[in-house]
Amino acid sequence: MTIERSLSADYFDNLYSADPDPWKFETSAYEAQKYEATIAALNRDRYPSALEIGCSIGVLTEKLAARCDKLLSLDVSSLALEKAIDRCQNSPHVRFQVLNVPKQFPDETFDLIVVSEVGYYWCWEDLKLAQEKIYSSLTPKGQLLLVHWIHDAPDYPLRGNHVHDSFQEFAAGRLHQCTSQRTDNYRLDLYEKIE
Repeated sequence: MTIERSLSADYFDNLYSADPDPWKFETSAYEAQKYEATIAALNRDRYPSALEIGCSIGVLTEKLAARCDKLLSLDVSSLALEKAIDRCQNSPHVRFQVLNVPKQFPDETFDLIVVSEVGYYWCWEDLKLAQEKIYSSLTPKGQLLLVHWIHDAPDYPLRGNHVHDSFQEFAAGRLHQCTSQRTDNYRLDLYEKIE
Protein backbone atom coordinates (compact mmCIF):
# COMPACT_ATOMS: atom_id res chain seq x y z
CA MET A 1 0.00 0.00 0.00
CA THR A 2 1.32 3.44 -0.95
CA ILE A 3 0.48 6.42 1.25
CA GLU A 4 0.10 9.42 -1.03
CA ARG A 5 -0.05 12.16 1.60
CA SER A 6 2.45 13.29 4.18
CA LEU A 7 1.62 12.52 7.79
CA SER A 8 -0.31 15.34 9.46
CA ALA A 9 0.26 17.31 12.66
CA ASP A 10 -2.70 15.43 14.17
CA TYR A 11 -0.90 12.11 13.65
CA PHE A 12 2.04 13.33 15.74
CA ASP A 13 -0.04 15.16 18.35
CA ASN A 14 -1.98 11.93 18.94
CA LEU A 15 1.28 10.02 19.44
CA TYR A 16 2.67 12.60 21.88
CA SER A 17 -0.65 12.75 23.75
CA ALA A 18 -0.50 9.00 24.34
CA ASP A 19 3.23 8.94 25.17
CA PRO A 20 5.45 12.03 25.63
CA ASP A 21 8.42 10.07 24.19
CA PRO A 22 6.84 7.65 21.68
CA TRP A 23 10.16 6.62 20.06
CA LYS A 24 12.06 6.42 23.39
CA PHE A 25 14.56 9.09 22.34
CA GLU A 26 15.46 9.71 25.98
CA THR A 27 16.07 6.09 27.01
CA SER A 28 16.91 3.94 23.97
CA ALA A 29 20.50 2.69 23.64
CA TYR A 30 19.98 2.59 19.86
CA GLU A 31 18.97 6.26 19.79
CA ALA A 32 21.91 7.25 22.01
CA GLN A 33 24.38 5.47 19.71
CA LYS A 34 22.77 6.99 16.60
CA TYR A 35 22.91 10.50 18.09
CA GLU A 36 26.58 9.99 18.93
CA ALA A 37 27.26 8.94 15.31
CA THR A 38 25.20 11.89 14.04
CA ILE A 39 27.21 14.46 15.96
CA ALA A 40 30.50 12.70 15.13
CA ALA A 41 29.66 12.92 11.39
CA LEU A 42 29.74 16.73 11.50
CA ASN A 43 33.14 17.62 10.05
CA ARG A 44 33.28 21.23 11.27
CA ASP A 45 33.84 22.34 14.84
CA ARG A 46 31.21 25.09 14.65
CA TYR A 47 28.30 26.08 12.42
CA PRO A 48 27.29 29.77 12.52
CA SER A 49 23.66 29.02 11.67
CA ALA A 50 21.81 25.69 11.63
CA LEU A 51 18.32 24.38 10.96
CA GLU A 52 16.91 21.16 12.43
CA ILE A 53 13.79 19.90 10.68
CA GLY A 54 11.65 17.68 12.90
CA CYS A 55 13.25 18.19 16.31
CA SER A 56 10.61 16.22 18.26
CA ILE A 57 11.27 16.50 22.02
CA GLY A 58 14.72 18.02 21.55
CA VAL A 59 17.13 15.24 22.48
CA LEU A 60 19.24 15.71 19.33
CA THR A 61 18.59 19.46 19.46
CA GLU A 62 20.43 19.69 22.76
CA LYS A 63 23.47 17.97 21.24
CA LEU A 64 23.40 20.06 18.06
CA ALA A 65 23.18 23.25 20.13
CA ALA A 66 26.70 22.63 21.43
CA ARG A 67 28.07 22.87 17.85
CA CYS A 68 26.03 25.84 16.56
CA ASP A 69 26.16 29.57 17.17
CA LYS A 70 22.47 29.79 16.19
CA LEU A 71 20.02 26.91 15.82
CA LEU A 72 16.44 27.00 14.60
CA SER A 73 14.58 23.79 15.44
CA LEU A 74 11.22 23.02 13.84
CA ASP A 75 8.49 20.50 14.44
CA VAL A 76 4.93 20.04 13.22
CA SER A 77 3.75 19.11 16.74
CA SER A 78 3.34 21.82 19.36
CA LEU A 79 3.23 19.10 22.04
CA ALA A 80 6.68 17.87 21.07
CA LEU A 81 8.03 21.43 20.91
CA GLU A 82 6.92 22.13 24.47
CA LYS A 83 9.26 19.39 25.70
CA ALA A 84 12.06 20.51 23.39
CA ILE A 85 11.80 24.10 24.61
CA ASP A 86 11.93 22.92 28.22
CA ARG A 87 14.92 20.67 27.53
CA CYS A 88 16.89 23.51 25.88
CA GLN A 89 15.88 26.33 28.21
CA ASN A 90 19.54 27.00 29.08
CA SER A 91 20.50 27.45 25.42
CA PRO A 92 19.33 30.95 24.46
CA HIS A 93 20.86 30.62 20.97
CA VAL A 94 18.27 27.93 20.11
CA ARG A 95 14.93 29.06 18.66
CA PHE A 96 11.88 26.87 18.15
CA GLN A 97 9.00 27.14 15.73
CA VAL A 98 5.97 25.07 14.81
CA LEU A 99 6.15 24.67 11.02
CA ASN A 100 4.74 22.12 8.62
CA VAL A 101 7.76 21.56 6.37
CA PRO A 102 7.91 21.62 3.36
CA LYS A 103 4.63 23.51 2.88
CA GLN A 104 6.04 26.06 5.31
CA PHE A 105 9.75 26.85 5.41
CA PRO A 106 11.83 29.52 7.16
CA ASP A 107 12.96 32.42 4.98
CA GLU A 108 16.60 32.23 6.07
CA THR A 109 19.87 30.63 4.97
CA PHE A 110 21.81 28.06 6.98
CA ASP A 111 25.33 26.64 7.16
CA LEU A 112 23.90 23.30 8.32
CA ILE A 113 20.50 21.68 7.80
CA VAL A 114 19.71 18.47 9.70
CA VAL A 115 16.97 16.11 8.51
CA SER A 116 16.99 13.29 11.05
CA GLU A 117 14.19 10.72 11.14
CA VAL A 118 11.69 12.93 9.35
CA GLY A 119 11.98 12.48 5.56
CA TYR A 120 9.93 9.29 5.47
CA TYR A 121 6.92 11.12 6.92
CA TRP A 122 6.64 13.04 3.65
CA CYS A 123 4.99 11.76 0.49
CA TRP A 124 7.07 11.79 -2.71
CA GLU A 125 5.72 15.19 -3.79
CA ASP A 126 6.59 16.79 -0.46
CA LEU A 127 10.02 15.13 -0.37
CA LYS A 128 10.83 16.68 -3.76
CA LEU A 129 9.57 20.08 -2.57
CA ALA A 130 11.63 19.75 0.63
CA GLN A 131 14.76 19.00 -1.39
CA GLU A 132 14.37 22.20 -3.40
CA LYS A 133 13.71 24.33 -0.33
CA ILE A 134 16.56 22.80 1.65
CA TYR A 135 18.99 23.30 -1.22
CA SER A 136 17.90 26.93 -1.71
CA SER A 137 18.36 27.60 2.01
CA LEU A 138 21.94 26.33 2.21
CA THR A 139 24.72 28.91 2.19
CA PRO A 140 27.60 28.35 -0.26
CA LYS A 141 29.43 25.27 1.08
CA GLY A 142 26.55 24.77 3.52
CA GLN A 143 26.02 21.20 4.70
CA LEU A 144 23.05 18.85 4.78
CA LEU A 145 23.00 15.94 7.25
CA LEU A 146 20.49 13.13 6.67
CA VAL A 147 19.87 10.30 9.16
CA HIS A 148 17.03 7.78 8.81
CA TRP A 149 15.96 4.41 10.16
CA ILE A 150 15.74 1.98 7.23
CA HIS A 151 13.23 -0.66 8.34
CA ASP A 152 9.62 -1.01 7.24
CA ALA A 153 6.99 1.20 8.89
CA PRO A 154 3.54 0.67 7.33
CA ASP A 155 2.18 4.01 8.61
CA TYR A 156 4.90 6.02 6.84
CA PRO A 157 4.60 7.19 3.22
CA LEU A 158 8.28 6.43 2.50
CA ARG A 159 11.19 4.40 3.89
CA GLY A 160 14.58 5.66 4.98
CA ASN A 161 16.26 4.18 1.92
CA HIS A 162 13.77 6.00 -0.34
CA VAL A 163 14.73 9.30 1.30
CA HIS A 164 18.49 8.76 1.02
CA ASP A 165 18.36 7.37 -2.50
CA SER A 166 16.25 10.31 -3.63
CA PHE A 167 18.63 12.85 -2.08
CA GLN A 168 21.55 11.05 -3.72
CA GLU A 169 19.88 11.56 -7.11
CA PHE A 170 19.01 15.17 -6.27
CA ALA A 171 22.62 15.86 -5.23
CA ALA A 172 24.08 15.34 -8.71
CA GLY A 173 25.75 18.63 -9.71
CA ARG A 174 24.42 20.37 -6.59
CA LEU A 175 25.83 18.65 -3.51
CA HIS A 176 29.09 16.85 -2.80
CA GLN A 177 28.80 13.77 -0.58
CA CYS A 178 31.26 14.08 2.32
CA THR A 179 30.24 11.04 4.38
CA SER A 180 28.04 8.00 3.87
CA GLN A 181 27.42 5.44 6.62
CA ARG A 182 25.10 2.45 6.59
CA THR A 183 24.34 0.28 9.59
CA ASP A 184 21.84 -2.54 10.00
CA ASN A 185 19.30 0.00 11.25
CA TYR A 186 19.96 3.43 9.75
CA ARG A 187 21.68 5.43 7.03
CA LEU A 188 23.63 8.63 7.53
CA ASP A 189 24.76 10.95 4.74
CA LEU A 190 26.52 14.31 4.94
CA TYR A 191 26.48 16.55 1.86
CA GLU A 192 28.10 19.91 1.12
CA LYS A 193 26.69 22.42 -1.32
CA ILE A 194 28.79 22.89 -4.44
CA GLU A 195 29.45 26.61 -4.96
